[in-house]
Amino acid sequence: MPFALYLLALVVFAMGTSEFMLAGLVPDISAYFAVSVGTAGLLTSAFAAGMVIGAPAMAALTRRLPVKATLLGCVIVFALSHVVGALTPDFTVLFITRVIAAVVNAGFLAVALGAATKLVAPDAKGRAVAILLAGTTVATVAGVPAGTLLGTALGWQSTFWAIALLCVPAAIGIAAGFTAQADDSPREESFSTSLRVELAQLASPRLLLTMLLAALVNAGTFATLTFLAPIVTDTAGMSQWWVSVALVLFGVGSFIGVTVAGRLSDARPGIVIVGGGSVLVLGWVALALFATNPVALLGLVFAQGVLGFAVGSTLITRVLYAAASAPTMAGSYATAALNVGAAAGPVLAAAALGVMPGALGPVWVAVIVTAAALLLAIPVLRLVAPAEREVVK
Repeated sequence: MPFALYLLALVVFAMGTSEFMLAGLVPDISAYFAVSVGTAGLLTSAFAAGMVIGAPAMAALTRRLPVKATLLGCVIVFALSHVVGALTPDFTVLFITRVIAAVVNAGFLAVALGAATKLVAPDAKGRAVAILLAGTTVATVAGVPAGTLLGTALGWQSTFWAIALLCVPAAIGIAAGFTAQADDSPREESFSTSLRVELAQLASPRLLLTMLLAALVNAGTFATLTFLAPIVTDTAGMSQWWVSVALVLFGVGSFIGVTVAGRLSDARPGIVIVGGGSVLVLGWVALALFATNPVALLGLVFAQGVLGFAVGSTLITRVLYAAASAPTMAGSYATAALNVGAAAGPVLAAAALGVMPGALGPVWVAVIVTAAALLLAIPVLRLVAPAEREVVK
């Protein structure tokens, strides 16, 4: 695999840490700004909504710009948004900074996904996506728990400062290590395929169905992950410090899931989607039923990390295959699908908290949306995930 992929994964790690870190900071932010836990949790939805809007918008606006300049600019603005977020005493300003950070994160990820698939063989898109998403899963393994511990010890603002500082070596890595070949090759097709043609791909039933499935599965994952802290502390009765342990377990599981799926999502995606999806639904049910038992909760958090990211990343890879005729916009479609789910999941979960007593409403949301994805996937599996290995020329 090209070295440029690993540079991109480093930045995805920094951005992934920021995107997921609120899972451990929601109670502290809620107390600091005197807002409800549900309202504080909507910061995750704000970030995801910014990514949904930002992915296609940034991909379209920057499609004729050099890759290195686009990626570097996104990292710099991302860092500055975290500086402002750490300094503000106003929840509304914090909300706005999360949207801005999300837009440039989306721009980076959309361009990076497109670049990654052009840096590898046509039938190795799954492995390229797995390397990029490994940055996200390592963020959940190390970055998010470390951020939670830092926030618990020094206040939630310290985590924002840490993200801003983490962007410095990431920016240096892109500026110094992204070679001319990697910079030029990803968008060599952008001038031969018009933006109108690329946007027209959104009318494809195959692409729309795959994006919908990806959004539903990720909605379930983010519904629970966003409100994992109160499940650990309130439902299972563990201390705040155990939130970091739960996040580490989820992160280790997600890393394993992405790694395994990266080997299967090109050649045997149906097995992951239907087989893994079925077990994923049962796992969410089990977590809802046994969350009061600390040992069972931690074990299930790990298992759901494996399954959620295995199925979710496989569907994201299928979006890239379905959007192969949109060389500069395919990455934005995959990013949008991921973050429609990441935005909708916490919103539905927050609503469930207001309806159901306790902290388990988000888990039942995960059960419902993941089951809906599975029921939809089965009859359209041949369209979404052909059994044979696809070779896109």
